[in-house]
Amino acid sequence: MGSRYDANPFEPEEEVNPFSHPGSVPSAGGSRLSPLPPEPADFSYDRGATVDIPLGTAKDFKKKERELEAKEAELKRREQELKRREEAAARAGIVLEEKNWPPFFPIIHHDITREIPTHLQRLQYTAFATWLGIILCLAWNFVAVTIAWIRGYGVKIWFLAIIYALAGCPGAYVLWYRPLYRAMRTESAIKFGRFFLFYLLHIGFCVFAAVAPPVVFKGKSLAFSTLLALSYLPWNHL
Repeated sequence: MGSRYDANPFEPEEEVNPFSHPGSVPSAGGSRLSPLPPEPADFSYDRGATVDIPLGTAKDFKKKERELEAKEAELKRREQELKRREEAAARAGIVLEEKNWPPFFPIIHHDITREIPTHLQRLQYTAFATWLGIILCLAWNFVAVTIAWIRGYGVKIWFLAIIYALAGCPGAYVLWYRPLYRAMRTESAIKFGRFFLFYLLHIGFCVFAAVAPPVVFKGKSLAFSTLLALSYLPWNHL
């Protein structure tokens, strides 16, 4: 049995106007609406408020933007200029050589695999091995002459060995190996002719040094033979 205090489900709900009494919030009574919390006195919905932005910051940003654009334009101009020079050099047959050998201390440009035609690479590798052999021979000559000098042979040939080592290695490269390398790369008859000329002179000098006739110096002073160097080693005197 229902109580007399039960709400009538058919009775219309009481409408509550929250703005009818500005200073207070009406009682909810039988309404289902929850009361609104009071707003703070200093709270405002001023959406038209402006934010102060320093004008100096905006000007600096535009200035930096213009500087970046100028640098970018300068880089593009330099890139185009470099590309134009490379194309002009390629049309003129000039190859820009970058030093890449030996890898630990590059002093010359050397790239047989990429620059020499396939059918000429074997011959170029043979020439390269010959040039390395000359360097090894001059190094051995210096060692042999040093041993002879220590054993009392004389200091004159030791200075000559230093001269041969310092002049022979770069001389062989400049006079005949580099012309051959460039001739192989471009297949130029003139460069092949230069190679053959200086290579024949180099072979003649090697024969003259190996024989060491007493023309310029007294025998064995132009080149120190391997057998003579071995004879000065300590274990040969046992």
